[in-house]
Amino acid sequence: MVWIIGSSTDTQSAEAKVIYQNNFENAILGKVVGEEFLVLDGAFAVKEEDGNKFLELPGAPLDTFGLLFGPTESADVAVSARVYGTGKGRRFPSFGVGLSGVGGYRLLVSPGKKLLELYKGEEAVANTPYAWQSDSWTMLRLQIRQDGPFWTIEGKAWKQGAAEPAAWLIRHQEKTAPLSGRASIWGMPYSSTPIRYDDLAVKTLGD
Repeated sequence: MVWIIGSSTDTQSAEAKVIYQNNFENAILGKVVGEEFLVLDGAFAVKEEDGNKFLELPGAPLDTFGLLFGPTESADVAVSARVYGTGKGRRFPSFGVGLSGVGGYRLLVSPGKKLLELYKGEEAVANTPYAWQSDSWTMLRLQIRQDGPFWTIEGKAWKQGAAEPAAWLIRHQEKTAPLSGRASIWGMPYSSTPIRYDDLAVKTLGD
């Protein structure tokens, strides 16, 4: 299943074009294959449950793990994915998607902080309160668009099956153009439980 990037608030979505998508249905179980993937760290592997294939990050060790995918882009681009995580007691995973490569922007769900956060590299540049639900798929969407002399980075997250937020939940502006880079997924399995990823997609935004 592929989730389409775009809503009434996406001012440039009318001419959006899919340039990468992967739902892992044709992937080989137990492996991450294809030139479109670059594993930065982490034992990511394709798994299956109830007839649905997905990419899974193990619940151990406890560290920050990431993977790059899709073509190299800079601005006027969006990434989306859905991610499944599980809390354990007072421990919760953190996970997200990114654009512009390793040092680019990351949209992270941080249940331990009850926040949706936006990072530029290792620096947090924006956050907003977010109520995450354990044992559920979370939809994530992040985009970078040129906005006159600025570059606007926008993100949103919502539980699968719930109504998509009409407006972006988090927004940040930069005066410096973003570097070219690939899209990414990230995971920190602080709850010692696996994190699952599915329906990766990258789109260029229209004029």
